[in-house]
Amino acid sequence: MSKKTLITRSLAAAAMVIAATATVPSALAAAPGTGAAPAARILIIDLRRTVAMSKVGQSIQQQVDGLKKQAQTQLNAEAESLKRDKAQMDAQNAILAPAVKAQKENAWKARAMAFEKKVQERGGLIQGGMLKANQQVEEALGPILQGVMQERKATVLLDRASVLLAPNAIDVTAVVVQRLDMKMPTVKVDLAPLPPALQQAAARQQAAQQ
Repeated sequence: MSKKTLITRSLAAAAMVIAATATVPSALAAAPGTGAAPAARILIIDLRRTVAMSKVGQSIQQQVDGLKKQAQTQLNAEAESLKRDKAQMDAQNAILAPAVKAQKENAWKARAMAFEKKVQERGGLIQGGMLKANQQVEEALGPILQGVMQERKATVLLDRASVLLAPNAIDVTAVVVQRLDMKMPTVKVDLAPLPPALQQAAARQQAAQQ
């Protein structure tokens, strides 16, 4: 995952559908026989910037960076050991019997593969923890977005990333950041496994790189 945590656009879409289905029929009922639909009131939000600017988004990023640094510290010793053993083995190649040389090489390769797997597993746990934290942010954002739409009597809420031009739209990013800060200033990022589908995708990607 990019370092910047991304909140899915489904929140905005869901809020848009809910608000639109709630407000448009009532507006039409208030003006029977006019034949004209009420003007859409459009709100726009930069979801990416909302998370990046929020206290909880910054907290998640700091914790993820800390987990990565911790993993690097813990794994560095094993990586250095593999490098030293490889250098020593290469230096002894000329004096080793072929059978002994092959045995040592196979043993080192097995250790290297096990270490690579350990690195991948730790990375997956960090990504899983970040994903789980982001899901909690999504859950907190949903009611906030719906509340802002209801207050502004909006019929549409769009993510700025999917909008090319909306000159009359009202940007509510700052308001949402403020309310998210109040509702969820932080969330704990714990190591967690990735969902099976993402684990399989990561495994396929790794296999393709080998």
